[in-house]
Amino acid sequence: MKKIICLFMIFIFSFSFAETTLDLKSKSAFLIEATTGEVLYAKNEHEKLRPASVTKVMTLLLIMEALENGSITLDEKVPCSVNARNMGGSQIWLDPREELSVNDMLKAICVVSANDCSVAMAEYLAGSEEAFVEKMNLRAKELGMNDTAFKNCHGIDEDGHLTSAHDIGIMSKELLKHKKIFDYTTIWMDTLRDGKSQLVNTNKLLKTYQGANGLKTGSTSLALYNLSATAKRNDMQLIGVIMAAPTTADRFNDATKLLDYGFANYSIQKMDEKGSKVGVAKVSKGEEKEVVGIVAEEYARLMKKGETKEIEKEIIFNEVSAPINVGDKIGEMIYKQNGEELKRVDIVAMDEVKKLSFGKIFANLMKEWVLVGR
Repeated sequence: MKKIICLFMIFIFSFSFAETTLDLKSKSAFLIEATTGEVLYAKNEHEKLRPASVTKVMTLLLIMEALENGSITLDEKVPCSVNARNMGGSQIWLDPREELSVNDMLKAICVVSANDCSVAMAEYLAGSEEAFVEKMNLRAKELGMNDTAFKNCHGIDEDGHLTSAHDIGIMSKELLKHKKIFDYTTIWMDTLRDGKSQLVNTNKLLKTYQGANGLKTGSTSLALYNLSATAKRNDMQLIGVIMAAPTTADRFNDATKLLDYGFANYSIQKMDEKGSKVGVAKVSKGEEKEVVGIVAEEYARLMKKGETKEIEKEIIFNEVSAPINVGDKIGEMIYKQNGEELKRVDIVAMDEVKKLSFGKIFANLMKEWVLVGR
């Protein structure tokens, strides 16, 4: 039944954007909502094309994951090799005698698409650019990016270095899970090297589009003009991907059309936020007789504007015995519409409940006997 419902929903969304003509000049386009992953619009989304510097979305993802798992810190100094300096294209002219912090490297990559900084970070994280590219391709496979083959970490044209609008959308969605990235992708102007190096963002939507918060531009003579454009309004985070636009103006115009279409026709309905209290579960063999349940994750639902169907909630608590640790699963929240299940979210314990010791069990029994005796 779940499979049938999912296929039905995919059909509905596919039909809705298949019937929509946005008159895009780009060869390929893809629009998704980041929280739910729902596809809102697609045009030749699986066609394999040259990504140019939009490649750096994956480079940035691996850097952010390394930061999150503690492999590196923002303050660490990253050396520059001769290989990195000689990349050409967009760069900040790294000198092999200098070192920049990871924080400054991220600024340079996000704001001015610095190829030299991308290679320096790749070498720092994996020992060589080749080893880093292997990690890029492995991560792409893990994410289901089946249209993608990376040959480098920067996006300079190379035979076989290809991806699709669909796959750019997928890796962009994954990158946006790291909220720290917005500290860099929303920078319009900044400096490096004590003010000696000026940075101005290549993503002009930051200045012209309401809610724009990223993400990455890219262009070469062969790839033409590409963009992964992100914007957020009223809790809805959209990702609009443009590939092979004829001109830089066309890529920004097409991205604007994509994002406008999404914001005009859809909205996000948030249910219970992560950590919200949803009920109390009975506890056996515990020092406390009950424990408060909270939802382990937020559920957000994409809606067509004007839709009024209500969401029903069903709470199911397990039979719970102590000991219970904070975060232990104690039940499920089931979200339904018209009786059909949409989503299940774990309910977890908000507090710890210790198991009753033999002494406390005996003491409780004695209290009961005294009360009965009265």
